[in-house]
Amino acid sequence: QVQLVDSGGGLVQSGGSLRLSCAASGFTGNIYVMSWYRQVPGKERELVAGITSTESTNYADSVKGRFTISRDNAKNTVYLQMNSLKPEDTAVYYCNAVGVILGSTRRYWGQGTQVTVSS
Repeated sequence: QVQLVDSGGGLVQSGGSLRLSCAASGFTGNIYVMSWYRQVPGKERELVAGITSTESTNYADSVKGRFTISRDNAKNTVYLQMNSLKPEDTAVYYCNAVGVILGSTRRYWGQGTQVTVSS
């Protein structure tokens, strides 16, 4: 059974930093892409950043230069270092992984972690 456990959210002042972590377990093959999404009430979930197994990355324009995604393939863990946080970064952040389980490629989500940035 695949599990994604994300953590590291919290309350921080504008300009501060947080580091999110997401540990994946249960995949039986390669984890192709690990990503972070975020969602605020009433809006669609949006991609924040993604990283492939070869460490190619992409970012939403709104976080470029402030957020850094990285992964530890040995630990099947993805991180999101968030610096210079702004109140508009407030959201529930969800880890996402696309990988192989029993010969099939599937997408899984973490349970979400709340990030609140106060002005």
